[in-house]
Amino acid sequence: MKRWEMDAPGRARLRLNTVAIPEPGPGEVLVKVAAVSLNYRDKQAIESGGGPAMKFPFTPASDLAGVVTGLGAGVTRFAVGDKVLSTFSPGRLDGPGHGSARVAPYVMLGGTHPGVLAEFVAFPADWFVRAPDTLDAAEASTLPCAGLTAWTALVEYGPVRPGQTVLVQGTGGVALFGLQLARAQGADVIVISGSDEKLARAKALGATHVIHREREDWVEAVYRLTADRGVDHILELVGGAHLGRSLEAVALHGRISVIGVFEGFTVTGSSIPLLLKEPTIRGINVGHRRGLEELVRAVDRLGLKPVIDTRYPLADLPAALEHLDRGPFGKVVVESR
Repeated sequence: MKRWEMDAPGRARLRLNTVAIPEPGPGEVLVKVAAVSLNYRDKQAIESGGGPAMKFPFTPASDLAGVVTGLGAGVTRFAVGDKVLSTFSPGRLDGPGHGSARVAPYVMLGGTHPGVLAEFVAFPADWFVRAPDTLDAAEASTLPCAGLTAWTALVEYGPVRPGQTVLVQGTGGVALFGLQLARAQGADVIVISGSDEKLARAKALGATHVIHREREDWVEAVYRLTADRGVDHILELVGGAHLGRSLEAVALHGRISVIGVFEGFTVTGSSIPLLLKEPTIRGINVGHRRGLEELVRAVDRLGLKPVIDTRYPLADLPAALEHLDRGPFGKVVVESR
């Protein structure tokens, strides 16, 4: 089979190698990979490393959709032929991740564990969930990280209620899942982008209002659109000092879900709106297996369709990463053809 591997950090170290198809051990399943959805974190892992426990040769990426083709001893969770999705955080079945105050949870595929950019993988059966019935493999592969992150913020921890206002920053995978999930719960959604084309497409997806961030101050635009009330729930997808702007835009007792790190890992902002507005600020570490299973059921029930910008064959991973650099509308997916 073919598998992307690297022997050190850096895109130049990526190689599409031919290796033996793995054998599933006790409690494991062998999965034929059909599609892999790329995340910004995958780009970071490739370029600068996937964390302190990263081992080489390293295979990137965490989010796959595929079909079970083999069973290890003792597996009863799946049968050959089942369509499955990977879980972003292996072993996190429900509740908080495995960690402590000293050592925060940092367990993920394509980081502390081998990734999924391969034609086959063999992992413990507990690391998978059944795929939705209503999506093709490429669409389904977008759920384990981007879809679940938005679900955790807006449903698991939210929950967003009808009549509230949700603001999403940008038009990437998490943002567009946030748009669709918030609208499904009866909320108004404001989308911010620097692209007229992307704003028009967000409007077509159901955005109530759109703001071109390069033509007007987006916080002032929020005040105008909400009659100074502010936003009930913000998906903070930029990070860094941008959190300070979200504190300005959030409503009294509103909620900010901190997700993105595009402007750095150190978040900053004035304590004045934090103290006076009394918002809830919560970091989102993707989510657990139960949440992914609930999301899958909701996708089938709601008829939700993930937005895929472009699909690339497995051999074209470098081109897919370059597309990720440019900022896709929705997700970039690599398919095993």
